[in-house]
Amino acid sequence: MMGRQVEQAALFYEFSLERHVPADHLLRSIDRFVEFGELRRELAPFYSMIGRPSIDPELMIRMLLVGYCFGIRSERRLCEEVHLNLAYRWFCRLGLDGDVPDHSTFSKNRHGRFRDSDLLRRVFETVLRRCLDEGLVGGESFAVDASLIKADANRQKGIEGDTGLPPRATGRAVDEYLAVLDDAAFGAASEVTPKFISPADPAARWTGAHGGQAFFAYSTNYLIDVENAIIVDVEATTAIRQAEVLAAKRMIERTKENFALHPLRLLGDSAYGSAEMLGWLVSEHGIEPHVSVFDKSARKDGTFSREDFNYDPTGDVYICPGGKTLTTTGTLVNDDATLLYRASKADCGACALKSRCCPKTPVRKVPRSIHEGARDMARAIAKSWEGRVSRRLRKKVEMLFAHLKRILKLDRLRLRGPTGARDEFLLAATAQNLRKLAKLISIPSLKPA
Repeated sequence: MMGRQVEQAALFYEFSLERHVPADHLLRSIDRFVEFGELRRELAPFYSMIGRPSIDPELMIRMLLVGYCFGIRSERRLCEEVHLNLAYRWFCRLGLDGDVPDHSTFSKNRHGRFRDSDLLRRVFETVLRRCLDEGLVGGESFAVDASLIKADANRQKGIEGDTGLPPRATGRAVDEYLAVLDDAAFGAASEVTPKFISPADPAARWTGAHGGQAFFAYSTNYLIDVENAIIVDVEATTAIRQAEVLAAKRMIERTKENFALHPLRLLGDSAYGSAEMLGWLVSEHGIEPHVSVFDKSARKDGTFSREDFNYDPTGDVYICPGGKTLTTTGTLVNDDATLLYRASKADCGACALKSRCCPKTPVRKVPRSIHEGARDMARAIAKSWEGRVSRRLRKKVEMLFAHLKRILKLDRLRLRGPTGARDEFLLAATAQNLRKLAKLISIPSLKPA
């Protein structure tokens, strides 16, 4: 009799996750560099000895790394993917029958004890330490830059900045905003009141820096070693230039303190080219400023600009295009940051070049920053061959930001508040360093016996 064959189910199966994860899988390459044994001991005070068992901190970290390495932003979807994907289960040490945490429990742990413990900063530093051990960080040339990341705040629901927050505004993001009002990286970065404030995430800054529609955003700041584009530090700030400059200083000092890394040179664009920042680099830290100088001294009315006057350091005077001398009394102006050099009235009144120099004033004045020596050093470097090379190398930071947004899908935050932005930026930077380790350090092949 013709009939359908029914396959007999086996009573026992032998299945190994190890055999089913391809040798060239990204997670297999990354797993070599993920060692969090010490972190579990550090987190012990945040766990209770009674009640139901909590989520293993190493499982939490491994699941978050999977999410940020593969651009899985949703915590609910991450739990589903870890449950179904064999490679994810292998990396998270769950085996075939290990229970994946419920997404609500996962979220509660992530935003509770893990946030209080500053765990993600320790995870980032652990991976960076591995990069150092593998010789991927040269430590001679660092580059710094910042990039805007949209906040989880609806631009349509912003309120006028002058009116302030509604009295009924509450929540974790509001509490964090009030806590950072005096922080120079957030509330105290500028005295200018933003045009709009988001009631959902008031620490996010209203910005139109991209040239299109304005939006609420945070800035992620990267300090990288240019040899292999390893991220040596990351900082979250409000989306404003003053805060980004402060972040650069914090990252340089923290890297020196925690890892004894002190670069010979710093690469950056004109956002870091203020006189005060250049003076900080050169005078206080002895770092060569391979940075574009922020300079608005050029005049557009056809009269002589400051660069047309030659400074004589021996006599501490300026020589004008007509050969006359401009001197200073030594009095500081502009918050004690600038010296004024003034020509004599007799010299300017009889000068044939007065119409091209100071047609509307009796004498010509030339301001000079107290950090002008550092600015001159940066200008000289910019004109050299090393300066041209540095302008090319600093694009490595921009490439990391492009990778962050296009591959890791971090073009918009999911967490709110300064702490949420910090956590997301730390995780993303950790994932990028791990992917770089996996790319540059090949898996050793087994030799036949």
